[in-house]
Amino acid sequence: MSDDHLSGWALIAGSGGMIITMSLHPTGRVAAPQMESMIRMLIGVHALAIACIPVLFVGTLGLTRRLRSGHRLAICGLIVYTFALIAVMNAAVADGLITPSVLRQIVDSAGAQPAADTWRMISHYNFYINQAFTQVFVAGSSVALMLWSLAAWAKRELSRGLSIYGCILAVVSVGAMLSGHLPLDVHHFGAVVAGQAIWYISAGIMLLRSNHQQQAAVV
Repeated sequence: MSDDHLSGWALIAGSGGMIITMSLHPTGRVAAPQMESMIRMLIGVHALAIACIPVLFVGTLGLTRRLRSGHRLAICGLIVYTFALIAVMNAAVADGLITPSVLRQIVDSAGAQPAADTWRMISHYNFYINQAFTQVFVAGSSVALMLWSLAAWAKRELSRGLSIYGCILAVVSVGAMLSGHLPLDVHHFGAVVAGQAIWYISAGIMLLRSNHQQQAAVV
């Protein structure tokens, strides 16, 4: 399997896993009897998201090698994206592994109001941590997307349309977040993930097609 082939499939699989994560992510309040099933779903979808992180790194590493050029835009994109992946991993750990334990403590403390209030305060603090790491991911991944798009434009790799789409998506995402018009709840963050997934999946398909064309040329 060539590097382009592996990278293309990694981009497609990692992006698909992130879309599944956001589409199945629990939302809203649930009654106490449904709490445990919701917690299991919360753990499951975030475990999938964490598993997708190294897959996306493999895909973007191959993409960076394909786009690598003298002005280092693609390499800078990979560096920034690596920081973004670390941030989103922390966000997933906070929401998918810490939150379930806190929710169980809130349920168990239902008869003791001071203890329940303490655990709710911890839950709020954990939520703010999750939001902070999510903001870092949105900013970092958007910058990386723009750098890759500019590198692809300069090297005439992928497609001009995909490069334009990546730049517009990056600017809109960061601008909306900084202006307060992009609250990072499940639905809005899911829209960002879906928008980026379109770029990654399209880039992955183009890498696969490029690999097939190279093999056909060799034959």
